[in-house]
Amino acid sequence: MSQGTERESWGPYPLILAGAAVGMLAIFVVHPRWGGFAMGAVVMIAAALRFAGYAGQLAVRSRTTDVITLAGFGFVMVLTSLLLYNNELKALILSLLAR
Repeated sequence: MSQGTERESWGPYPLILAGAAVGMLAIFVVHPRWGGFAMGAVVMIAAALRFAGYAGQLAVRSRTTDVITLAGFGFVMVLTSLLLYNNELKALILSLLAR
């Protein structure tokens, strides 16, 4: 396997893995809210890269399934991190869901 093919096969996976590691470090060092936000953002970046065709090791299923799953999971992680320790935002979202 040549160097170009090997690099292409990994794709953006090292970038996503490094972002997840930074997010975990932020959870323990800075604040769980910011670490969760960073990890959710990294997962949404993975969805965007998968949508753009830079798959590499991220390509497990079909492109549509991967993009929907990664984007949904990333959105839920970002939303959860924003709701952490924010009672006003929690009340607003619960009132919207109660309708």
